[in-house]
Amino acid sequence: MSINNNNKGIISKFVFYGFLLGLAFPVIAIIIELFSKGLALSFDNISVLFNTQPTLWIINLAPFVIAFVGYWLGNRFSVQNKEILKYAENEKNKSELILTFTEKLAEGDVNVQYSALEKDSQLDEIGRSLIKLRDNLKKSKEEAEQREKEEHQRNWVNEGLAKFGDIARQNNDNIQNLSYNIISNLVNYLDAKIGGVFLLNDDNPNEKFFELSGCYAFNRKKFLEKRIEWEEGLIGACGIELETIYLTDIPENHMMITSGLGETKPRALLLIPLKVNEIIYGVIEIASLKPFAIYQIEFVEKLAETIASVISSAKTNLNTAKLLHESQEKEKKLRVAEEEMRNNMEELNIAKEEAARQGEMLANFTNAVNHTLVRAEYDTNGNLIYANTRFLNKLGYTSNREIEGKHISIFINEKDKDWFFKIWDELSKGGKHFEGDMKHVTKQGRDFWSMATYTCVRNPDGTIEKILFLGIDITEQKKQNLDYEGQIDALNMANLKASFAPEGEFLDANKKFLDTLQLIPKDIKEKSIFDLVKGHSIKNFSSIWKDILDGIPFESQLQFKLDNESEKWLHGTFTAVRDMYGDVAKVIYLASDITERKLIEIENIKQTDQLKKQEEQLLKQQEQIKEQHEEFKKQTEKNIKDIQLEKERNEKTLEGALDAIVSINHNEEIELFNNAAEELWKINKQDVLGKHIRTILPPPHNTVKQGDVSKFLQSPENYLIGKRTEVNIVDSNGEEIPVLLTLSGVQVGGKQTYTAFIQNISVELF
Repeated sequence: MSINNNNKGIISKFVFYGFLLGLAFPVIAIIIELFSKGLALSFDNISVLFNTQPTLWIINLAPFVIAFVGYWLGNRFSVQNKEILKYAENEKNKSELILTFTEKLAEGDVNVQYSALEKDSQLDEIGRSLIKLRDNLKKSKEEAEQREKEEHQRNWVNEGLAKFGDIARQNNDNIQNLSYNIISNLVNYLDAKIGGVFLLNDDNPNEKFFELSGCYAFNRKKFLEKRIEWEEGLIGACGIELETIYLTDIPENHMMITSGLGETKPRALLLIPLKVNEIIYGVIEIASLKPFAIYQIEFVEKLAETIASVISSAKTNLNTAKLLHESQEKEKKLRVAEEEMRNNMEELNIAKEEAARQGEMLANFTNAVNHTLVRAEYDTNGNLIYANTRFLNKLGYTSNREIEGKHISIFINEKDKDWFFKIWDELSKGGKHFEGDMKHVTKQGRDFWSMATYTCVRNPDGTIEKILFLGIDITEQKKQNLDYEGQIDALNMANLKASFAPEGEFLDANKKFLDTLQLIPKDIKEKSIFDLVKGHSIKNFSSIWKDILDGIPFESQLQFKLDNESEKWLHGTFTAVRDMYGDVAKVIYLASDITERKLIEIENIKQTDQLKKQEEQLLKQQEQIKEQHEEFKKQTEKNIKDIQLEKERNEKTLEGALDAIVSINHNEEIELFNNAAEELWKINKQDVLGKHIRTILPPPHNTVKQGDVSKFLQSPENYLIGKRTEVNIVDSNGEEIPVLLTLSGVQVGGKQTYTAFIQNISVELF
């Protein structure tokens, strides 16, 4: 009733203050209009405004409109007020439930279930936190076991990565050995049964296939030759999709695991692509009699990246060494050809001088030249006068009639005309002759390369008669040289490259080498390989350098010291290059940057060592905890025995007391009922021990509910504790007996126990 009156008062206040607020609008509007029109405040002027401004009548309705709005808001506020009071009552009930729940948790009962709390969808944050606390206590052991399991898995992965990193470093010069060592150790490490490494053979771009590089089964190395075509089977699918394939339903006839006991179909098949930067190098296939765990699959995927990187570096180094060897052989042949051409040119010059001195031999010489060299003659304007047969054949023409009188520009590529005609202009004016490689264009549009000489033929008076072209066909050699240059450019883009003099001084280095080691081109002339190498003594590396100069290539991972005291790790090969006399002309160093991988490897080793130390510390702590637990267990058992003895001693003492003694526990159950109590109530103690106290209470107290006795004894109305009180009891025969009752209570371990000492004061009449 008071809540409704309060709500009516709130609505009245909203209406009243809304009406007052609404009165302000017409007053302000009238004052503004009078001020804007310069009129004084008077009733007549106000009447004029209402006649001229009809909107003022509408503004006059504002007090009533806002009063209505106030009524609406007050009504809503009163509804919310009711809801708040109801919510407060609900919160009080919830608090009592939470208090009971908290007391149980304080007593250590973590398995307690309170359905009223857990079914309450509106439970506040405290209630949810308490339930969560109970659930967290139950899950603590499970979480500890899970953490231990995850820690074991991390240690297993880190140790595996370190182990296989060592295997990869020790076998990176032989792909076959690397494949077998990887797969044999991996099969054993995963406790699998069969494994194989299939490497991609793409030497012929038109015919790609996977070939078995190494396999292992049941602790025996399998020497097999197996080829799987591109896009064939699971191996092909894994290589094309570049994704891991994990099967637990193995296709029929895919493979069988054979042992001395027979054949068994594997339960799990794992295929991992060996890829680097989305480029496939091969596939690892592993079969097992038991499924693979997720962390094992992730471990093999991480390991596959390292294996693919090592295989990529090994294949690059092999291809580089092969190309370098081919380049050296072709360079030797080219030097011989150049030497022969130089000799021919020297002979040609001698022949020219001889022709000037011996005119009678000119015809024979010209004939010899025509059979040996490509020859043509032009006037000073560039028009062809004569071309010998070799010129016609090499440039794809059949007779002089096709080209006589044609300008030389038809034999010159559009891209070469600018620089060529600068030389020609100088020659036509009697300038210095030209010697060098020259490219002509044949009738068919192909390139014709020659070691060419353009020289002026003069009249006796010194004027230019004609310009003579002589050349030796070097088209094939030039194409090979351009091919070599392209390959060398490709190597420069893919690898770090530097060349050193036999004494170790820098000769040159490509941009990738300079950028990686943060070197400035003008400064490298002042450095040698001995200034950069770190991790090897000068004496030791000097010995290695001597072996390199003796023709023994050196491949290794080297640590280089940069000027800013940082470090770089390179994996590469030093190879000596010899000149035509067999002497060492220079040493070529081709390498790849492995700094990031090396640092990760070093960090993994450090982390592994640290984890081992932490594991040792944990083992020591576990031993200490175990010892403390055993000591605590022994002490607890001793305390329990002492308490039990004390309890038995007290019970025997109370059993022999002359007064009746009755003791109840926190559940209101009778725990002690001595001999005097049996005589007083005329009841056998076995009939009441463990029963509720109402069993021996007189009417109407023998109808109390569970918890009512404890509630009364703990309430301020309790008048029995610590006092001798006369009360009546009823024995088993229904006889009422007056007694003096003294009640005491004690709390142990959070649980309350009560003991009653009862003296019979009835008087027997004789």
